[in-house]
Amino acid sequence: MKIVIFGNSGAGKSTLAKAISQIHNIPHLDLDTVAWKDNPIPIREDIDITINKIQGFMASSKSWIIEGCYTSLLEIASQNCDELIFLNPGISTCVSNSRWRKWEIHKYKSKEEQDLNLKMLINWIKEYQNRNDEFSLQAHQKLFNSFSNSKIELKSNLEIQEYLQNIRLYKKTK
Repeated sequence: MKIVIFGNSGAGKSTLAKAISQIHNIPHLDLDTVAWKDNPIPIREDIDITINKIQGFMASSKSWIIEGCYTSLLEIASQNCDELIFLNPGISTCVSNSRWRKWEIHKYKSKEEQDLNLKMLINWIKEYQNRNDEFSLQAHQKLFNSFSNSKIELKSNLEIQEYLQNIRLYKKTK
């Protein structure tokens, strides 16, 4: 099982990846953890270093989950995955999910620090359909459309929950 999950910020990528990771006991990589330098001021990591970290992660296990919104990095991971999951629940759902987001301990020193970033994040989320960069709806749709193996687009929190429930039920029958 090698899964790539992608979509807009707030779509539920990390939540779904963590849940699948726990159900199947497989490692999960959040691309944010390899795309940025460990630095108080956000600075992108050198692309070759990031790619090496992704390739090392994929080589370290027979099964894995990689999630994020960086199309250039998702393309690398998708060349090695069995299933592609595009979370596309809409802007309002992504904004709402972000407002209720738990503390992302691997990204922020505190919940308060995370919340200081919320206004910028919501503005970022709202630009998803208008951007023309690797984080845009257009780039994600192109990645999804060009993938020829198993893929699914989930368009609401309900569809995401139903997908997860099906995984749990399938796991119980095995």
